[in-house]
Amino acid sequence: MITLGQKHEAVARLLAVELAEVESRFAAELVSDLACVNDLARHLEQYRGKMLRPMLVMLSGLATSPSGELVDEHRTLSTVVEMVHMATLVHDDVLDDQDVRRRATTINRLRGNEAAVMLGDYLISHSYHLSASIGSQTASRLIADATNTVCEGELLQLHNRNNWSLDEQTYFDIIRRKTAALCGVACRLGALYSGADKPTCDAMTQYGELLGNAFQIVDDVLDLTGDAAVVGKSLGKDLEKGKLTLPLIHRLETAHPEQRQELIDLLRTPGPEQSERIGRILAESDSLPYARRRAEHLIDQAKRAISILPDSPAHDTLITIADAVITREF
Repeated sequence: MITLGQKHEAVARLLAVELAEVESRFAAELVSDLACVNDLARHLEQYRGKMLRPMLVMLSGLATSPSGELVDEHRTLSTVVEMVHMATLVHDDVLDDQDVRRRATTINRLRGNEAAVMLGDYLISHSYHLSASIGSQTASRLIADATNTVCEGELLQLHNRNNWSLDEQTYFDIIRRKTAALCGVACRLGALYSGADKPTCDAMTQYGELLGNAFQIVDDVLDLTGDAAVVGKSLGKDLEKGKLTLPLIHRLETAHPEQRQELIDLLRTPGPEQSERIGRILAESDSLPYARRRAEHLIDQAKRAISILPDSPAHDTLITIADAVITREF
């Protein structure tokens, strides 16, 4: 979970209780009468990280609730968005041949790609089953739309592997779909089930999507510059898989022709030496700071989006989480 300082002590205590309930509901929903399924599902515990999306549901609910309290639908939907998110992680590890996630061996490495793919599907099906337990169909439709959008983003990224002419517009379309959409729907659901009106729900959605975009940019920077022991997963996979991210797109767009060709040649033959050279090229350019500046601008926009909310501890915590997206090292 994202660490909250003493200023947010009361909210942090509440979130700790609520997120423990999410973990409990998550585990209960996945119980099967097949021992092999339960054994595989137990590996999911290692995938649980910041729990950002459940936090967004709950904080958005608290920040827009007239009573300042959550309802049971918030807990259910927090569990649902965490299931969808975890399914994307399991599937991503298959696509990227990841060995390590959250400092532990990935499910695809432990049990094979077939089991990992089926476990991701199992999570998705249970997320829909759980969202259907809420009386209204609105939540199920929003979750389904967001999940479809995530899949479209992954397919668009796959389509553009080894596309050395990828532009920023397409990159932002990819991350808007694969990362921002689920953060946006988490915030919208939180506000919706607190009874917020459409302008408020729209503002919360905008906050979540902008935050999600910034989160992905920072994630992409960390894949190029981070310490694997701190980040907690295998790094350099974007380079290995031919996935251009914002720092590389910027460098390719701003480099002289001969420098651009050198970088493309390095990208075409990924390996430890090539990755080290690419790292030096980026470090000697403005491309990494440029990416961080873009992320910071998105976070500024996210904070402005929720300026319509009344002052509250939950609102303050949403601001703190937005700032933490920029400063995180994992």
